[in-house]
Amino acid sequence: MMKLMSKVRGIVLTVLLCCSAVVGTSAEARQLRFAIGHPPNSDSHKAGKAYADAVKEYSDGKLTARVYPLSLLSVAETSAGVRDGIADIGFLLTPYFPAEYPHTNLIADSSMLLRLLDSRVYGKENMAYVGAMAEYIFFHCSECIAEFSRQNQVFTGNAASSSYGLHCTMPVKSETDLRGKRMRASGSQWSRWAAHVGATPVTISVNESLEALSQGVIDCDINSAPELINFGLIDAIKHTTMGVPAGIFAGVAGTNVNANVWRQLGTEERRALLRAGAVFAAEATYNYRQREQEALAAAKKKGIDLHEPDAALVAKTQAFIESDLKTIAAHYAKTYDVKDGEQRFATFQPILQRWVDLVQPVESREALADLYWAEVFSKVDPATHGL
Repeated sequence: MMKLMSKVRGIVLTVLLCCSAVVGTSAEARQLRFAIGHPPNSDSHKAGKAYADAVKEYSDGKLTARVYPLSLLSVAETSAGVRDGIADIGFLLTPYFPAEYPHTNLIADSSMLLRLLDSRVYGKENMAYVGAMAEYIFFHCSECIAEFSRQNQVFTGNAASSSYGLHCTMPVKSETDLRGKRMRASGSQWSRWAAHVGATPVTISVNESLEALSQGVIDCDINSAPELINFGLIDAIKHTTMGVPAGIFAGVAGTNVNANVWRQLGTEERRALLRAGAVFAAEATYNYRQREQEALAAAKKKGIDLHEPDAALVAKTQAFIESDLKTIAAHYAKTYDVKDGEQRFATFQPILQRWVDLVQPVESREALADLYWAEVFSKVDPATHGL
């Protein structure tokens, strides 16, 4: 009997040791689920794969990330999905959730001010804006950090599109052409611009744009040129007009981490996710910059007419941008109780101008990632951030 009991204890001990080894191995290579509401092989998905590689590299293999493009969570589901732990990391578009992220969206909604800066910013608008906005959120907007925290999320990086134009089923080159047209707008600044020039803004998810254009629910999609490819809009439009309304989509918290997951990680693992966040910011942003001309060339090859806006529409757009910062501040004060919008713009604008200078020599995604890391992400303390 004693021999039998000893044998049983030996078996139990062996099982426990094996289980312990498995747990240890799992802890050394924890896999995180990264949900991106963009289609497979889109620019955002490609940036997500670069992020996954960076997570593994900078965590020395202790963390990995599996990317789920348009499968685990849609764009509209991402905020709640990351909050509730359906995904560990999410590609969050904050303007889709205006009440949850008002302080972040205040700055994202002001991206059309890029048109008011000196001409050195042209072609590098999103590179400068992403660096400036990351610096602002991490170090100058505790309210931004807090609103992510209220959604059980930790901000670890951002991204932005290339410049916005009009992608339509009919030619739109003048204010007369725009009058009465139904336009999908993915941010309030473009909705206000659409109303300002006599069009009707429509708010639907970018995932619904292709069907809405195809069925005549909307006449135009206000978007960056790469989305013609990323979301298949190239199959539904006949005309593209760049030059108006301008601005970029900057409301991208590209690598938000579930706060419960973040707290379970060690300091060095959190630092690895911040480093990977800088990589994602650079990859997504640079990809959009590079793909703009490729998308426009593909559109032209497909027979889509490329137009320039007339001078009167450009002038009207310029006047709108110059007056809109006060409108944004007043809107956020009234609607979301953000009372100090103009002071926040005053803080942000010199940061943005500094980043216009910083990105001038950048000519590769690797150089951009290094710049974001050196100037912003490396200065975030992983021992305290998000905790």
